[in-house]
Amino acid sequence: MPISATDLAHLRTCLDLAAEALAAGDEPFGSVLVDAAGAVRRAERNHVGGGDHTRHPELALARWAAAHLTPEDRAAATVYTSGEHCPMCAAAHAWVGLGRIVYAASSAQLGAWLAEWGVPEGPVDCRPIHDIAPRVPVDGPVPELAAEVRALHRRRFPR
Repeated sequence: MPISATDLAHLRTCLDLAAEALAAGDEPFGSVLVDAAGAVRRAERNHVGGGDHTRHPELALARWAAAHLTPEDRAAATVYTSGEHCPMCAAAHAWVGLGRIVYAASSAQLGAWLAEWGVPEGPVDCRPIHDIAPRVPVDGPVPELAAEVRALHRRRFPR
């Protein structure tokens, strides 16, 4: 599905949340859960700075949706996020039955940037969402946002 102006607006909110996370000492990721009517139901940012590396915004949204939305509402919802879901978050998304994912930058892009900057690989092999959750509709990356996402991650790893 093509990226719409509405999609871009929600992704910009995700970038704002990612910047907020970075300013708080966390990794620069942000996500929003939008219902079928277009209302933002929940917004989350990364909270891994305290040492719990499972505190990803996409996982928090999946948990919130499982507790607060009907299966039908979850299936009709869209999760927007600054970066492609990691395997943990993709699995959670699929297990709770959330709908479409739209992401600004891919795991492959992030991996290439980190390698370019000499950042060691993390403990989990990042794979495309479809490798983990093949039936979830996914759109991304969004080329017009790549430079902004890259800049956020670059600030996290200064030279």
